[in-house]
Amino acid sequence: MRAIVDATIQVLLRDGVSALTTTRVAERAGVSVGTLYQYFPNKHALLAAILEQHLGAIAEAIEAECAAHHGCSVLEMMTALCATFIEAKIRDREASLALYALARELGAEAMVRKSSRRAQTALISMLASAGDATFADLEAPSFILVSATVGPVQALLEAGAKPEAVAAIRRHLVELCVGYLERVKQ
Repeated sequence: MRAIVDATIQVLLRDGVSALTTTRVAERAGVSVGTLYQYFPNKHALLAAILEQHLGAIAEAIEAECAAHHGCSVLEMMTALCATFIEAKIRDREASLALYALARELGAEAMVRKSSRRAQTALISMLASAGDATFADLEAPSFILVSATVGPVQALLEAGAKPEAVAAIRRHLVELCVGYLERVKQ
């Protein structure tokens, strides 16, 4: 199964979504097309499963980090959250870039919203436990914070994610998030 996922990403990177076929993926993975079809009934199911797996892994990382930082200060929370999100995306920069394109191609807005909602729910729970701030409403701020981190990180990936740029974006995103939360706290 892992070989099929890896091969799909490689074919996506090499050929793009429109040229990806189950035959090419199977060849790249070193399995028969029949084996691939045991896991995925068609190309769309394969691509959707890979995107869902990627988004799920990012949501899980955010959920775990948020759970680990209950009761901390807002600064500690945002530092951990930004670092975790950036690391989850740049861990495999090439795959992340390919999957951004795949999400657009598949029209996977519902899948992306589901992942974002998981992150927002974890963020709401974490922020509600902040040791140094209280908030009247966390629904809108959680939406803003999740949305505000996605664009810069995608741009960072597209620019090559050089280590100095990653460090700078991490610092700036923390400043952005903490400053925003300072403005909306009670």
